[in-house]
Amino acid sequence: MHQTETTRGILLMLIAIATFTSMDALAKTMVADYPALQVVWARYTGQTVIVTLVFLPRLHQLLRTRHPGLQALRSLFQFGATAFFFLSLGHIGLAEATAITDLNPVLITLGAALFLGEKLGPRRLIGIGLSLIGAMIIIRPGLGVFQPAALLPLACACCYAAFALATRYVGRSEGSSTALLYSALFGTFATSVMMPGIWQPIAGGDIWKFLLIGALGSVAQFFLIRAFTIAEASAIAPFGYIGIVFATGWGILLFDEWPDFWTVAGALVIVGAGVYVWHRETRGRPRHPRPA
Repeated sequence: MHQTETTRGILLMLIAIATFTSMDALAKTMVADYPALQVVWARYTGQTVIVTLVFLPRLHQLLRTRHPGLQALRSLFQFGATAFFFLSLGHIGLAEATAITDLNPVLITLGAALFLGEKLGPRRLIGIGLSLIGAMIIIRPGLGVFQPAALLPLACACCYAAFALATRYVGRSEGSSTALLYSALFGTFATSVMMPGIWQPIAGGDIWKFLLIGALGSVAQFFLIRAFTIAEASAIAPFGYIGIVFATGWGILLFDEWPDFWTVAGALVIVGAGVYVWHRETRGRPRHPRPA
């Protein structure tokens, strides 16, 4: 059962990361013409509308929570992660921002061991260590990537790790839909308060972007919450690094940002680490025969 849940969690994590990087690429095209917080507003408002329509018959049930304070704190962390990342996209490349943000699996793994009581075995430590090495190869501290704007995705990484741990804790007793709804409501409220001072009229040709970013955010958020609900955070955290690979691909296709040798080398290390963890977590444990 544990292996099955871990495998499902990994698959859901990969889908979530692929969808999130698609949303980030779209956001990068939008922040060139609109304030970053207006793009964040579109992301959360779209999610609120979609979640409300999908779960309308039982909306009152989803609003019930045993952990209102923790749901609010979890939503705050997610909002911070989104805002910091979108703000960074106007200053640094998509692949670089994603690489810095993807330091979060180290924080998640350590936090899961400290606060959630999850085991920190050698397989997970090796996977995290290799993934971190791959990320450092891409970032190459001191060689131009680290600049004041790089503090924004670093703050995103801290917020994301806290969000993931809170999601894992809340998910033990409450469904993914409740977490999805609270995240959407909090983000919509927080950004709507800011809109009167920064709102910029939306061009007719850009309306589809504002609609699509909400849909992508909703889908990605659901899969991410589900992944952290059914699988241990430290087991699926290394697969967050695959976002660097996806972001690099979008950078090439949309922004003509071609990776150099070190970016490719780091990406290969990250993919290899993810495959290693997947293999060891799903097949490395012996099957125990059922008692007669």
